Amino acid sequence: MAAAYPLGVNVLLARVGGAVYAVAGKCAHMACPLSGGRLEGFTVVCGCHDWRFDVRTGRFLDAPELGLTVYRTKLEAGKLFVNVGREENA
Repeated sequence: MAAAYPLGVNVLLARVGGAVYAVAGKCAHMACPLSGGRLEGFTVVCGCHDWRFDVRTGRFLDAPELGLTVYRTKLEAGKLFVNVGREENA
């Protein structure tokens, strides 16, 4: 996991297997930085209060109506592109 700030947007990058996922870098609960948490498979666990989110969908696992913004990613010619202009989920 790593934090990135393309165009000033706080984004958490998570590599699971051969895929890279990008979600909002702050937890939906009290805006704690997710980069201080841990990655367990497709689940990022917030380091502040153990809230758990699926990096593929951004959904909070205990209440799916809550979630993180998900950004599309693309690997091309060894570079990672994150589309911060178009949000997939909110």
